[in-house]
Formats: sequence, C-alpha cells, structure tokens
Amino acid sequence: MASSAGIALRQRREPEADDMSGIGIRLRQRRKVRGLPMKEVAERADISIGLLSQIERGLTMPSVRSLNAICRALDMPVGWLFDTPSNETGDEVLVQRHERRVLDLGAKGMIKELMTPDSCTGIQMMRLVIWPGGSTGQTPYNHPQGAKCGTVLAGTLGLEVDGKTYLIGVGDSFAFEATRLIRFWCEGDQETEVLWIVAPAVY
Repeated sequence: MASSAGIALRQRREPEADDMSGIGIRLRQRRKVRGLPMKEVAERADISIGLLSQIERGLTMPSVRSLNAICRALDMPVGWLFDTPSNETGDEVLVQRHERRVLDLGAKGMIKELMTPDSCTGIQMMRLVIWPGGSTGQTPYNHPQGAKCGTVLAGTLGLEVDGKTYLIGVGDSFAFEATRLIRFWCEGDQETEVLWIVAPAVY
C-alpha cells in the first residue's frame, strides 16, 4: 500500500518544452559556472550538441553512461544531480526514508530514490516509480560489469533482456548480469513501483 509520502512523490508533472527544472538546469548551471561552451562539453562527453541541448532543456534524459560522461566533462559528481535532503543522522550505514535522494527523470516518466548511502559503492538499492507511458526508451543499454535484480511492489513492469520480453507482476522478482542489454517500462495504465538493486553502484 502506498504511503502519503510516496503518493506525493508520484504526482506527475507533465514536462514542457522549455522546462529547465531538475537535471537539465543543474547541468546548465554547472556549465555556466565553469564557463564552458556547449560544444566543448559535448565533445568532452562524446555526445552531440543537439542531445546536450535537449538534456539541458529537460526534453530528454541521457543514459547512465552518457550522464556520467557529461558530469566528468563538467568536473562534477553525478550525485549533485539528486535532490539532497538534510542528513539528520549523518550515518554511513542508515538512510532514513525522508533522507533519500531523488532523481526525477522528467520526460522518461519515472523517478529514482536512492536508498543506500554513498559510502557503500559495492551495491546500490533504489525505489523506482514509473508512470503509465514511462520507460527507459527504445534503445537497450547495459553496463560493463556487475549484476542487477529487483522485485515489483506495485503495477506491472515490462522488462526486455537481450531481446526477450518479460511482464513482471507484484511480488515477482528478477535478476541478470549487468552486461546484458536491457530496457524497461510501465506496462498498462497503473503506475509501476519497483525495488531495483545494482552492483556495483551506478550513481
């Protein structure tokens, strides 16, 4: 059963063409602070200027690999892109519910809440909420090492692994090597909630 806090997080705001909130505005602000032209950042990150422009305007969301490359080009940790509530515990083991950092993927129709502390880099647990129509996109992606697993808490998750499609319901779980090509989405007209675990950490 979703809590009132979870429901508040899942009130979807439809992205607009000129939306500069979230990740896009943070990346653009950092680029301005560094005094770097868009062309130079795009070249450093090995992406097109057009893609970088779309990201900064909140029209699209890069893959984890591209996001890491852009952050390296801007000399900034990926963690700066997350909302960072005050850490009342200051603990390297515990992350209280209200202290989770949240990454709003905007146009992709999902949010990710980090549930593990930054001090633990060998594994990372996230709560994903994907709205109807939300997905990682049509292009499969992978990571060079590690593994991923998870379980569906609400709704139905559509998951494609190396071209094979799975529809995963509440209580069902999954696991695969991170080197396999995947993409995933919300299946149906009910939002999907997933407990997603990766090793090593990707954010």
